[in-house]
Amino acid sequence: MKSAKLLTAASIFAAAILGSIAIAVPTQDRAAQQEMQLPPGWTQQDVQNMMEAGTPGEHHEFLAAGEGTWEGKTTMWMYPGAEPIVSTATSTVKPIMDGRFVQVEWSGEMPGMGQYKGLGLYGYNNVTRQFEAAIVDNMGTTMGRGEGERSADGKSITWEYTYTCPITHKPTSMREVQTYNGEEMTLEMHGMDPKSGKEFKSMVIEMKRTGNAPARN
Repeated sequence: MKSAKLLTAASIFAAAILGSIAIAVPTQDRAAQQEMQLPPGWTQQDVQNMMEAGTPGEHHEFLAAGEGTWEGKTTMWMYPGAEPIVSTATSTVKPIMDGRFVQVEWSGEMPGMGQYKGLGLYGYNNVTRQFEAAIVDNMGTTMGRGEGERSADGKSITWEYTYTCPITHKPTSMREVQTYNGEEMTLEMHGMDPKSGKEFKSMVIEMKRTGNAPARN
């Protein structure tokens, strides 16, 4: 069984290398590339599938178009009906891995809680056809994992994050709608109240891009 797993991993690695080579080889030289020896049982279509899985597209460009520094304010509600807590926020968006993913760092001052810092990694999975995210911050030890879907007009992404609630110690979720309007961005978050089990609007972040980053279409 161990040998089979190693063989499978080796085959996937080999296919990934073949895919990378194929992307780099000019079209006129593809004939020579097609004669390369493939892993046992693999076809040229398998290699093509690997190439397509690793090639950035329009959804990756959509994420990367947010490159730059964003500044604004955060309005937070600790529980349903609570008085809002308002603070400032800053976010830096940077494409990485040749545009395949986007790294986002954000920070702000939470009244009564100190400085807030967070780090997120965002991308679009060509295989599952879904946006994916992983986020961490300095307020907890939980990694939030999310999947997103882009709206029909292409201006927003609705994220569904899952994590373990520190109060109930049970799986829970958070819904976030990220909307772009030119050089402005709004994030509206809806969390689950651990006592009632009902969703409520927990945070709104309103930001404007600063600097010379290109405008989003």
